[in-house]
Amino acid sequence: MNSRAVKLMVGVFMLIFLAAMLVLALRVSNLTSLSGGESYSLIAKFENIGGLKSGASVSASGVRVGKVESIVYDVETFEAIVNLSIDTKFSAFPLDTSANIYTAGLLGEQYIGLEPGAELDVLVNSDEIDDTQSALVLERLIGQVLFSRSGGD
Repeated sequence: MNSRAVKLMVGVFMLIFLAAMLVLALRVSNLTSLSGGESYSLIAKFENIGGLKSGASVSASGVRVGKVESIVYDVETFEAIVNLSIDTKFSAFPLDTSANIYTAGLLGEQYIGLEPGAELDVLVNSDEIDDTQSALVLERLIGQVLFSRSGGD
């Protein structure tokens, strides 16, 4: 093989490698869209969202069904209002669905897990999920353990 052919093959390999790294970076940072299709909006209010960010995943039974569209603070109720964008092919969540904030791994990113209830009626666009559970903040949990071990009230 001559030198020019080797250089050309190395160049092609490097282009494939860079494209693969770009795709991986987009997937890890949640910058790729769920499906590019239509979606509907749900609202959930939490007392504490921890490190939840816009663009975080919304999952049901481990399957990604949407993403966190936006997070705003309600100055009247002192709660975080989380706007969820759910793919329309997952449009059969019952009215008594609950939303919980989970952490992927011990120190990983946070996401919202939806747990369907047993109601026959389903959530529609702009409905609010009433049953929510705030994030488990590791620092607060460690502080409570240390405080209880030190004999504090």
